[in-house]
Amino acid sequence: MAEPHAVVVGSGIGGLTAALALHRKGWAVTICERAPVTDPLDLALAIAPNALRGLDALDVGTAVRKQSARHGVAALRRKDGRWIVRTGPAEAEERFGDSVRVLRYADLKDILLEQLPDEALRTATTVTSVEPGDTRQLARVRTESGELNADLVAVADGVRSTVRPALFLEHPGAVYAGFTCWHTIVPWPSEYPLECGESWGAGGVAGVLPLIDDTVYCYATANVPAGGTAKDEKRELAQRLHDWHSPLPELFASARPESVLRSDIWHVDTPLPAYHKGRVALLGDAAHAMTPNLGQGAAQAIEDGVVLAQHVNGSMAYVPTALQSYTDARLPRTAALVQRSAQLAEAVQSDSSFVNGLRDTAASIAGRVAPGLLGRYVRPIDDWRPPG
Repeated sequence: MAEPHAVVVGSGIGGLTAALALHRKGWAVTICERAPVTDPLDLALAIAPNALRGLDALDVGTAVRKQSARHGVAALRRKDGRWIVRTGPAEAEERFGDSVRVLRYADLKDILLEQLPDEALRTATTVTSVEPGDTRQLARVRTESGELNADLVAVADGVRSTVRPALFLEHPGAVYAGFTCWHTIVPWPSEYPLECGESWGAGGVAGVLPLIDDTVYCYATANVPAGGTAKDEKRELAQRLHDWHSPLPELFASARPESVLRSDIWHVDTPLPAYHKGRVALLGDAAHAMTPNLGQGAAQAIEDGVVLAQHVNGSMAYVPTALQSYTDARLPRTAALVQRSAQLAEAVQSDSSFVNGLRDTAASIAGRVAPGLLGRYVRPIDDWRPPG
């Protein structure tokens, strides 16, 4: 019997995880990436314990841990630097069995790609349409360079997916979350220890996450209209953070101007009716893009890829039935996380000093008096384990 064939649309973290998970199950995989090269932007990712378990199931967890820095689940400050909540890696490991790991986006992509056949990835291959197929008919993927038949199509082409609208015509799609994010990676010598954490101000946050190579991933958010840009994004950011606690202004000031990237935050606020149609499955941001406040975007994409491969590992004639079970397994969890992350974003992005005071006080009291509340808040997220 010929090995089953899957076409994966998109070579981000979700797409590569799905491709590797299917490859481990004996599938032939073709990854269609519209970009001419796979060189990703110089960003970093926080990989929570639940995602690490998914990567362990694919035998790449050890490699991820070697190339990443250990961090706790939560470390929050006020704009003036006073701590609100402070947890470290040891507490996360005791509660969840692992810490949060932070590494460069490019390093995680390389780890996943190294486990796939060289011929699996096709760059400069734009998918123009997808026919979902059914139990009797294979799916068909049209690209600018030809057509591909597939037992399964995994759509992982991001929050602004071009395939999702064609599958779910009446769905409103992704909506702007109301804020933008600047991010950069800057040098920071290891002889000057730097604590990780996120700081909350009025109408935005700023965070620092040290990496393992004497560099630090920095980010900041602000409530602005969608589509805005500045002539000098570094200067724009410096003006917004000039009165925040040290070393935030100094860190961003040390960035190369061209390294400061700006991304508007979009999310799929209205849940899709399903994460599949025929032989097509959606995963990652294409299915359930969320705001970054829970740090679960990449983690949920990794979960999706692992769960998808587990559910379709059987008769090829019944892939559509297997994909219904994939939807049943993933939609309730991810839809709830999209809403929880949006609620947290609404609180931390608030411009109201009254709301901010209540927010910071409540979080501080919970951190000092009832630290177990934090654990109960994140446990349903971080306790996830791969099926099977």
